[in-house]
Amino acid sequence: MPTPTATSTATPTANGFTFKDWEEHPVGPEGGFPRLARATVTNSFTGALTSPATTCAYTVAYTGESTGTFAGMELVTGTIDGREGSFVLDERGTFDATGTRCRFTVVPGSGTGGLTGLDGSGSFAHRYGDASVEYAFDYAFTAAARSADQTTDQTTARSAARSADQSALPSSSG
Repeated sequence: MPTPTATSTATPTANGFTFKDWEEHPVGPEGGFPRLARATVTNSFTGALTSPATTCAYTVAYTGESTGTFAGMELVTGTIDGREGSFVLDERGTFDATGTRCRFTVVPGSGTGGLTGLDGSGSFAHRYGDASVEYAFDYAFTAAARSADQTTDQTTARSAARSADQSALPSSSG
């Protein structure tokens, strides 16, 4: 897969990511087609999903000089609409001389912290030479995750009420 380059001065989109690092190594014999490669990539996301540095691992199948398919996993640690945690994206796509197209889904059960119960999918299309890649990401949190949020909000409210009640008591120092 051609290494993405930041050669334009495109302004990042509201939901965008940039390639921060790309390392690709051949797997098996080089020359000729088809051939395989392994790539490790670091991305930086902005928008509804914010992550300063993800960790990706891809297997790339070249069917021609600049054509092929890829599959991989991306570990994302960051925030979605202010909720912090981590999750994994399962990514599959194709590429040709003009760019890359990819669809991704959240790996079920991979959400942690405030992203527990995350479910979603999305896509992107990258034109070679663009500095930032716009992505679409539709997501939701399961009913169990929403229930946990409500329980946390209720516990926080009860703790705040207890603190207020305790501060109204006379001090026992003296």
